[in-house]
Amino acid sequence: MTIRESLEQREKEYLSPYASLSMETKGRLKPEVECDIRPAFQRDRDKILHCKAFRRLKDKTQVFLSPEGDHYRTRLTHTLEVSQNARTIAKALKLNEDLVEAIALGHDLGHTPFGHAGERALNRVCPLGFEHSTQSVRTVDRLERGGQGLNLTFEVRDGILNHQTIGKPHTLEGKVVRLSDKISYIHHDMDDAVRAGILKESVVPREIRDVIGSTPSERLDHFVHDIVTNSMGKNDIRMSAAIEDAMKKMRQFMFENVYQNPIAKSEEGKAEALTETLYQHFLKHIDDMPEEFLMLISEGEPREQVVCDYVAAMTDRFAISLYEKIYIPKSWIL
Repeated sequence: MTIRESLEQREKEYLSPYASLSMETKGRLKPEVECDIRPAFQRDRDKILHCKAFRRLKDKTQVFLSPEGDHYRTRLTHTLEVSQNARTIAKALKLNEDLVEAIALGHDLGHTPFGHAGERALNRVCPLGFEHSTQSVRTVDRLERGGQGLNLTFEVRDGILNHQTIGKPHTLEGKVVRLSDKISYIHHDMDDAVRAGILKESVVPREIRDVIGSTPSERLDHFVHDIVTNSMGKNDIRMSAAIEDAMKKMRQFMFENVYQNPIAKSEEGKAEALTETLYQHFLKHIDDMPEEFLMLISEGEPREQVVCDYVAAMTDRFAISLYEKIYIPKSWIL
């Protein structure tokens, strides 16, 4: 018996009857020789962790564009917080932690530079539309490894695709990540907003604070405990009615006071214009893109899609640098 097989047997003996077992995966897009040490979902986690798209998350905006300070979240730190919260819940419920971690680490791989500002811009200018969860799956299926993709399992790809509010994951692990994404950004975006001086905790409505607490850490603790308590022994991941209602109200409060705050979002119009300009430029100057993207076009991929692929993959810093290189005279750059 290999190490992988012994670990798979341990999963079968220990995990919840509702957990996803590595030995029962629905498989990959292409056949692949199995690792003798790592079960399928652990291997997927490793593939994601070592891919280029994951490393680029460190320089992609979460909420605040170019914040003054080192302690604001980036898309990478958001991803790590989602992963940690999801693993905490999965461990308590005896679900598959490897699957949860793989989904969490991969859920935002297709996100654009400049956060949702970049996503809105590409969705507006590209006739094919743009949505970051779909792009995350395209990233792992097609864009990584020089067009070969990471060849992940169905369960990981499904969780990445369905991590947003409207998503309906097929596994409990995917449902854990879907909720963990929400509670993570509610937690850390409020923390960042207070750090930026945009909000004070005292302005959070009392009807919310009385239910889920008066600090980001208190709210996160309430969310995690409530999910575990209400999902224990069930073939579903759920929250109590009171906590879920408070979470929805807190999320709405965040949209009204942070995500649409004119101070926090004052630069987003510029970011959208920059993203749109780069898209239009490379649509007209296809040959200016790297060879790996030109290869996709030569293989029959639509030009509009491939230009979206290139622009969406950029970090904030690279997009700004490229824009300056194309449009700003050198003598103007300080």
